[in-house]
Amino acid sequence: MTGHIAALYRHPVKGFTPERLDAAELKAGQVFPCDRLYAVENGPSGFDPAAPAFVPKQKFTVLAQIAEVARARTAYDEASGVLHAAADGRPPISARLTEEAGREAFAAWLTGLLGEAARGPLKVIAAPGAHRFTDHPLGHVSIVNLASVRDLEARIGRPVDPLRFRANLYVDGWPAWAENDWEGRELMLGWARAKVFKPIVRCAATHVDPATAERDMEIVKALFDNYGHMNCGIYVHVTHDGQVAPGDAATQPRDAAA
Repeated sequence: MTGHIAALYRHPVKGFTPERLDAAELKAGQVFPCDRLYAVENGPSGFDPAAPAFVPKQKFTVLAQIAEVARARTAYDEASGVLHAAADGRPPISARLTEEAGREAFAAWLTGLLGEAARGPLKVIAAPGAHRFTDHPLGHVSIVNLASVRDLEARIGRPVDPLRFRANLYVDGWPAWAENDWEGRELMLGWARAKVFKPIVRCAATHVDPATAERDMEIVKALFDNYGHMNCGIYVHVTHDGQVAPGDAATQPRDAAA
């Protein structure tokens, strides 16, 4: 089944603004580049940078817990390590997240923005080495099938912004929901090759409109009521290096099992 990459996104700070990319270099065994490099603890999470391990997203300032997180508009400069953040009613900030002082400055700014919505204290933590703050310990790269999103829209009779699903790759041209049956299958993504790990089970983060920060739609319930599952998208593991860009093919290899 041949589709094409419609868009690429990274999320440098877990839970915050998706950043659209012109291209990305996927590496075998690695997560999507510059994705979930940082997270903001909402009170102590127990994360130990000397022995990094998976921490559930409920420990962080994410949309599933705090819809107001979407009020912050962030942009990360990978070369300098500087995060630019702005929100209505708040002065903008530029903070170098590669330095402790910068992480403290962003945490203070965010505390002022979120107020009582956050338990706190807020603390920005950096992922050491190859560790990343993904939603699943083996969720290396996430893909959403846009045909599945359109089918959901048709079922519920209202538009659904695909960015609610916070994927790395958005693909067009695949049949709706075909991806739910592809566990263990191989895909070509541009010049990279990957194996499907599992469908992504969705949570309350999808209920938040990424443009308005309003919790305005029960996506999880809509998925279950209409399809009997709570999946939208798949996790894949990159098996062969390669570049991927919008317009590239997203194709099941001919030699994969039918």
